Amino acid sequence: MTSPGRDPMAVQLPAAPPARGDAPIALVAGCAAIAMFLPPLLAATTASVLRTVLTALVIAVAVPLHWVFLGVGARRMGQRVLPWVALSALLFPVGAAAALILLGWFAHELQLRQAEPSPAR
Repeated sequence: MTSPGRDPMAVQLPAAPPARGDAPIALVAGCAAIAMFLPPLLAATTASVLRTVLTALVIAVAVPLHWVFLGVGARRMGQRVLPWVALSALLFPVGAAAALILLGWFAHELQLRQAEPSPAR
């Protein structure tokens, strides 16, 4: 018996989009903070101790959060976490972007498979 207002034929999708949506935000924040230590911005970043400490704190928080969000998204999609986090960590930042793109592609493929009508027997 179904509750009123719920379609019994509705496709149930995994709850991965919120975690997959937060992972890119954390990645962009971490990469922006890392860019602050590259030569064009290095002098301005290290001129102030407060700016240096805050930038380092952003890196220390954003990059691990990206890995956590990526792992949560992979887990919610039924994927193994270790390969996704390893790809993201070992090949950072290009591997992190690649992991996000591939995970998004797999999520899209899963949606398409779940939306297909199953053949009648």
